[in-house]
Amino acid sequence: MAQPINYTEDNIRSLDWKEHIRMRPGMYIGKLGDGSSPDDGIYILLKEILDNCIDEFVMGAGKTIEIKIEDSQVQVRDYGRGIPLGKVVDVVSKMNTGGKYDSRAFKKSVGLNGVGTKAVNALSSTFTVASFREQQSKTASFSYGELKDETELVKSAKRRGTLVQFIPDAEIFKNYKFRLEYVERMLKNYVYLNPGLTIELNGVPFQSENGLKDLLQDQTNESDLLYPIIHLRGEDIEVALTHSKTQYSEEYHSFVNGQNTTQGGTHQAAFRESVVKTIREHFGKNYEASDIRKSIIAALSIKVMEPVFESQTKTKLGSTDMGGDLPTVRTYINDFMAKQLDNFLHKNPSTSEAIQRKIIQAEKERKELSGIRKLARERAKKASLHNKKLRDCRVHLGDLKKDRRLDSTLFITEGDSASGSITKSRDVNTQAVFSLRGKPLNSYGMSKKIVYENEEFNLLQAALNIEESLEDLRYNNIVIATDADVDGMHIRLLLITFFLQFFPELIKEGHLFILQTPLFRVRNKKNTIYCYSERERIDAINQLKGKPEITRFKGLGEISPDEFKYFIGEDMRLDPVMLDKNTTVEQLLEFYMGKNTMDRQKFIIENLKVELDLAEEIITE
Repeated sequence: MAQPINYTEDNIRSLDWKEHIRMRPGMYIGKLGDGSSPDDGIYILLKEILDNCIDEFVMGAGKTIEIKIEDSQVQVRDYGRGIPLGKVVDVVSKMNTGGKYDSRAFKKSVGLNGVGTKAVNALSSTFTVASFREQQSKTASFSYGELKDETELVKSAKRRGTLVQFIPDAEIFKNYKFRLEYVERMLKNYVYLNPGLTIELNGVPFQSENGLKDLLQDQTNESDLLYPIIHLRGEDIEVALTHSKTQYSEEYHSFVNGQNTTQGGTHQAAFRESVVKTIREHFGKNYEASDIRKSIIAALSIKVMEPVFESQTKTKLGSTDMGGDLPTVRTYINDFMAKQLDNFLHKNPSTSEAIQRKIIQAEKERKELSGIRKLARERAKKASLHNKKLRDCRVHLGDLKKDRRLDSTLFITEGDSASGSITKSRDVNTQAVFSLRGKPLNSYGMSKKIVYENEEFNLLQAALNIEESLEDLRYNNIVIATDADVDGMHIRLLLITFFLQFFPELIKEGHLFILQTPLFRVRNKKNTIYCYSERERIDAINQLKGKPEITRFKGLGEISPDEFKYFIGEDMRLDPVMLDKNTTVEQLLEFYMGKNTMDRQKFIIENLKVELDLAEEIITE
């Protein structure tokens, strides 16, 4: 038996606010990341500052927010009421301090626990806050949460409001980079939910006149919509919905008090239920819920008194009550939809008829696929039991319905050697491996039937748990890990085609990535440098000097598990797969996977020439 370890007063330690945040950042901002994913910590830092600005707008103060992001520095300026000058330091450095505890000032605020701005302060190498009000200003500067400078009150002719500047700590957010595409999407969501608000990013304005209707219009192509977007508004609720002609699964964008609840929650579950209930009652038919919701694209926003979220990052609503004298969230949404959606359908018979035709078509397809789907599910279950394709992670083992964690990752790889290296190197708590057998089928132009008939696609769909919607997606990050050669690139393209064809919302929501693995290892007796490009190889040779040993990795299987752990750990490099906002999914698939065209040949030749010119430039330096 092991000897007990002494446990005395010396083992008890009290951390101050900034030490606790820096030691346990995940408790406050979720995962850290390097900026390759939209829910990485650097975007949560920006969001925490913006939430305060949005609350000012909601309270009727300040219609413009200005944001500047240059390299690693972020600056946010609002024109709200400004922090009370005597509390500028306390508001950003004392836990449980803020105006949102006073319901008279902030009735339906995004942030309620007084933590957000303090977390940004503690997790930034430099943090400066300035408040302007009553023709005076006060500024305080911090470093890693420690107060460094505090000015006296001075006269100021600047407009009232608050200015915050910060640089995320590079020791915590390693190799981070702000991707403006993710920032833009965040800002668009803010303006959709707050018509009349203007947010400028590096001088480019974002604004919305039609709220959630604008969101769906920006997310979809008009030619793909089965009928014009239905837009419904109430005092504390807004809904926009339509059905896609080509998309198979359900797609939802849900919000609570302006917060994008990417993992849904009680309000999203109530909305899905209310759509089914209202449609059934409108047509007097007991249609299957899956037939009604198939291909639905919808956005929902509600306002709740003192919402309860399931984490500090507020990605899933846990509240069941609206607050005050209002009914439960479920009852409130059901009553609203039963009245407003039903009224709309009665007034717009063409939309009503289009929805009914869609349901009947979905019912027909479901019945045609029922036998195939049953066999496919049995095969998937049997394969899962025997663990042939999927090496799961502990956060999911034995529990399909368990909420996914932000850092849960599925690596999709090809071949026994590559999957074996990743399996031996991974973090078994959060990283899973799905092994492909050869190249997947080119699914371009095929129907959903192929997903059930093709073993690879069927098992992949089952592993991700995305047959009907993303609500129960089991992995937050889906990473394609293939060799950096022609065959590997082809497999990447075929997998991206599969997701674009059948599950485009996975890409829209920022869940799909490409794993970068090193092309070269440059080392001498003292140091080893892994290089991901020709440029990095040249730099490594110059850095190590002499004649270092250079190894060219031809495939993932050549990288030993001991080395591989460095490439899928804290320093993992991921390239997000992102959709061009000016190109539809159909246009993308047609261009890259359709018949050979002169346009595609020209594209390949021009891009190949750019790569060759760059390589020649590097080599001749």
